[in-house]
Amino acid sequence: MKLNKRAQWKILPPAPDEYLNASDLSPLVAQLLYNRGVKPEEIAPFLSADRRLEGNPLLLPDISQAVSRVYKAVLSREKIGVYGDFDVDGVTATVILAEGLSWLGAEVIPYIPDRFNEGHGLKISALEKLQAQGADLVITVDCGVTDLVEVKQAQEMGIDVIITDHHIPLGSLPQAIAVIDPKRKDSVYPYPDLAGAGVAFKFLQALFHKDSREKWLSRLMDLVVLATVTDLVTLVGENRYLVKEGLRELNNSSRVGIQEMVKLTGLKQGELDAKDISWVLGPRLNAAGRMDNASTSYQLLTTQSPKEARLLVLELEKKNVERQKLTNEVLSRAREKLAARLHLPVLMEGDESYSIGVIGLVAGKLAAEFYKPTIIISLGSELCQGSCRSIPEFDVVAALEKCHDLLTAFGGHPLAAGFTVTRQNLAQLEERIITLATDQLGHLDLRPEIVIDAELPLSTFSGETFNLMQRLSPFGRGNPQPTFLSRQVEVIECRNFGNQGEWLRLKLKHGNITWQAVDFESRRTREEIPSHIDIVYNLEKSRWNGEEVLGLNLRDFAPAQLR
Repeated sequence: MKLNKRAQWKILPPAPDEYLNASDLSPLVAQLLYNRGVKPEEIAPFLSADRRLEGNPLLLPDISQAVSRVYKAVLSREKIGVYGDFDVDGVTATVILAEGLSWLGAEVIPYIPDRFNEGHGLKISALEKLQAQGADLVITVDCGVTDLVEVKQAQEMGIDVIITDHHIPLGSLPQAIAVIDPKRKDSVYPYPDLAGAGVAFKFLQALFHKDSREKWLSRLMDLVVLATVTDLVTLVGENRYLVKEGLRELNNSSRVGIQEMVKLTGLKQGELDAKDISWVLGPRLNAAGRMDNASTSYQLLTTQSPKEARLLVLELEKKNVERQKLTNEVLSRAREKLAARLHLPVLMEGDESYSIGVIGLVAGKLAAEFYKPTIIISLGSELCQGSCRSIPEFDVVAALEKCHDLLTAFGGHPLAAGFTVTRQNLAQLEERIITLATDQLGHLDLRPEIVIDAELPLSTFSGETFNLMQRLSPFGRGNPQPTFLSRQVEVIECRNFGNQGEWLRLKLKHGNITWQAVDFESRRTREEIPSHIDIVYNLEKSRWNGEEVLGLNLRDFAPAQLR
């Protein structure tokens, strides 16, 4: 059933001599910086990832109104509701703002909605609960910018609303006291791609501006990095600084919940990096909101009891195992049902059995597998919830905006979004989305693209070259791990491994040097591997027989081209 479309290899052009000579860096490191669009005058702050990359929080839209209203609430002893979201970004942002406001002396009521009973965004029933607990002011984190109707109703109820969000606004903004979103069209903030937790943190910076307690904010950076890495925002500009400083704080975190999670997962405090967040910590924190209620993750990040932390970590571990099992079940069923529709430019599939907690994960896996925009829908008797994952050629939020008359709610980013639609509008929505995708994608040869930094012999990577390249870390969206192409590589050994033998472990030779390599992508058997191949790969350090070795992580390969 797999399309098996071979990826396009796009080798980036060499940097001009004037760029290579603009710094005292090695030609390879300079090439990598050139490939990432770093201008000569930006090289030093990019590599150091220091405070020169910090944005001034007072440049955020509506920030002065928001600061004034919070201080009025603190002085008047009003209760402040902090309304979050149930993923890692939303949970950490809620903790960040709740803790920061409490340092100002505010009485805070945190509220994280339930994915299954409430869904994303502001809900009137939740606002009524907060009002019943005495909240006169509600501050959103990681949500709210598209909730025009709910904000207006809150206003009519006598609740003031401040929105902090990082999602793309609609054509008009909610009528709130303040709408702090660096993605607003009128925003002059230099770094629009902050995570929701990043926006919440910048709001606190504005609140603590020139306050002697401003230094306390560094304690929250461990939460900022968890959100920034897990939410897959671009790791350029200010996010580089937030991740670098955040990793430092994370590795020294005083939060017993983080300490217990690191211990249980076999990681080592003091050696945590962005990859550990992406593959280990982030999925576990997300598992609570996917399988049940995100309050487990909130409690873990705020508890001061080691005993409670251990119990919460074990609960998250259990939920994560359940999440993996459920994801695989839904993925298998959706893949099977889509078999007859792979010719369509967009893949849409819904079922009553699909849990809304994993439909986003399933959509992401299918979008990557077939390189097509994918929408997976959990069907309800009246309302259906959809999760979309897309490709660069198709802005899924723009598509949903063209279908807004059919939707109850929607929001997100160009590559990842969600929506709610009535069952009766679902067929019409599918028809319109397919038409939009056909118009935009029908004439394109859709194939994934692997961007290659340089074509080099493997002998290039002897000595200190790898360590020099690590100066570009942390890697992520916008600053990908360096990718290289080497040709005419000899395959000395090859064997399958993994639960079903779906991965490859290879021993490769190029010139007089041999390398260990792994292939998690191609799903080919060793019998399918020719004796000489052209390889596209990342360099990675891993543990091998108890010691750290440098190896190759193959992104793609093909039979060697005779040149």
